[in-house]
Amino acid sequence: VNYFLLRKRKFASVLPTRSSEADTASALSRGSERSTTFPVPEKLPLKYFKKAQTEFTRDLPLLENENAFLKDIACSSDEVKPISSGFFRLEKGTPLVYTYTYHEMKIIVGGSFDISDECGNKVHAVPGDTFYFQKGAKITFETQNYGLAFYCGQRAEGEG
Repeated sequence: VNYFLLRKRKFASVLPTRSSEADTASALSRGSERSTTFPVPEKLPLKYFKKAQTEFTRDLPLLENENAFLKDIACSSDEVKPISSGFFRLEKGTPLVYTYTYHEMKIIVGGSFDISDECGNKVHAVPGDTFYFQKGAKITFETQNYGLAFYCGQRAEGEG
C-alpha cells in the first residue's frame, strides 16, 4: 500500500487551491461540506535595494534635533500589521530620547551608539549588535562620532 498516495488523496481536499473570489463566495453560500478553497495570490516579486546601506544613507532627512536622521526604504501595505524598514543615523551632538509607539528591531551597521533605557541598562553598540525595542520603551541614543543602524518596525510608513 502506498501510504503517501493515500495521505495525498485524504488531504488534497483541504489544501488551498487557486480559485477566484467568486468561486470562494459561491462555495461559502452553498454551505459546502467539502473544504473551502481560498484564493492564492499571484506570484509576488521580491524588492531589491542595491547597495542600500550606501545609496539610501547619503541624504537621510532630519528626524529630530540637529543630528538625528531617518528614512523608511521598504514598507508593507498590510493595513492590520504594517511593517517598515530603513536606516537611522545619529551624529555627535544632542542625545535622541525616543519613546517607541510600536515594536522595532534594529541592527547596528556602522559607527557606534551608546544606547540606554529607563531601567538603567546601557550598551555601547557596534556593528553587528542587534536590539529589540518593545512598544512603550523609552530609549536614549547617543554617539561619540556617528552611528548608523538598519531598523524594521511594526508601523506604517512615516509613522512613529
